[in-house]
Amino acid sequence: MKASLFRTTGLALLAACLVHAPAQAEPRLTVISQWSAGAEGAAMDAFGKMVTEKGVKWEHSPVSGFTTDMMNKLRADIIAGKPPAASQLKGPEIKAWSAIGATVNLNDVVKATDYEKNISADLAKIHKPKGDWIALPLQIYRVNTLFASKKAMDKVGATELPKTWDEFNALAAKMAAAGITPVAHGGIGWADAMYFELTLAGISADAYRKSIMELDDKALRGPEVLAAFKQLRQLTKWMSPSNAGQHWSVFLPALMKGDYGFLMMGGWASGVLKKGNFEEGKDFLCGPTPNNTGKPVFDMNADGMIFWDTKNADLLAGQKATAQVAMSKEFARTFTQINGSIPVRTDIDLSDAGFQDCQRDAAKNLSGAIAANQAIMSLGHNMAQTSPVTAALRDVLTEYVHNDKIMPEEAQKRLADAVDTVR
Repeated sequence: MKASLFRTTGLALLAACLVHAPAQAEPRLTVISQWSAGAEGAAMDAFGKMVTEKGVKWEHSPVSGFTTDMMNKLRADIIAGKPPAASQLKGPEIKAWSAIGATVNLNDVVKATDYEKNISADLAKIHKPKGDWIALPLQIYRVNTLFASKKAMDKVGATELPKTWDEFNALAAKMAAAGITPVAHGGIGWADAMYFELTLAGISADAYRKSIMELDDKALRGPEVLAAFKQLRQLTKWMSPSNAGQHWSVFLPALMKGDYGFLMMGGWASGVLKKGNFEEGKDFLCGPTPNNTGKPVFDMNADGMIFWDTKNADLLAGQKATAQVAMSKEFARTFTQINGSIPVRTDIDLSDAGFQDCQRDAAKNLSGAIAANQAIMSLGHNMAQTSPVTAALRDVLTEYVHNDKIMPEEAQKRLADAVDTVR
């Protein structure tokens, strides 16, 4: 009788436990990025599809606009104590923001794969600022990429991209004489800063590293920076004075028609052109921006994904599965073939037909620049400095681009003085 009672009581307790035990949460991931549309939006959708196939509910909330718009949203979420499970972040911002919000330690997830041995040590260092993996790089872009309109090149009889700034200026003069606006530029602040960094990087990558990445006063006031301002002034003369505050992609149709000659823009432009069914070789030429150094230069922009601390089991499971996807070779191929970047993994075969020649050239360029110690971090795309420093420099550069009354010598002094206030 007692045994029967015990069995009955035990079964009842077990049933009660089963009723009240929490059901295993469905893994999910809340994530924000600025990639809302176009090739970058399509790449993010493909990322979400791969994560979903792993049984994770993908909840992407894109914040369209500039990087700062997305970061404002992230800041508000962290202050409110409700950060997303993951967000887009890159460069020195990963270290800076990890001091504000608690992050997830991904060491065990990374260690279980061959990921770390297949990415560059410099890139890994950025994503584990205190020695632990808290973020993962997703892609690499060559910022110093030159796109030329095939129709504009044909009109002036040019068959190859200019290799040096003198060659560029000579070809731009021919285009201007033929009624072509040589440089397509919308006049947005980050793009103004980017044009300066492209000129300086193409004059001296070493001076760029010292002045912009290390904020060395002597380099900031040196001859290479002055030469960059002089070349930038020349570039502004090749731009349309009526363009201001417009996104670069607005000018792509006119570039393909031959109304503009050149566009200097990161590799993401090749993803946009591919999505628009424009063909490299037929509609446009692609290669590195002019370079006087005689050795490869690679101006890097590398986006990453940081994972924010959470106590929710469903989000923890989603973070682990998403990180595993982001480190996979399948992700490296699919994501980059869509948006025009190059994979962070070094074991991806870029001879695959899904890649463009522009991407293969960028990958070769990166290898050469690393060997020549001429791989540098972009200022305009928040890789070289934190946001406060970048903003101070950008103010000087964008005013210079839009005010031709400022002489190069004065602009150089203003830039060095601006650094003094934020260093």
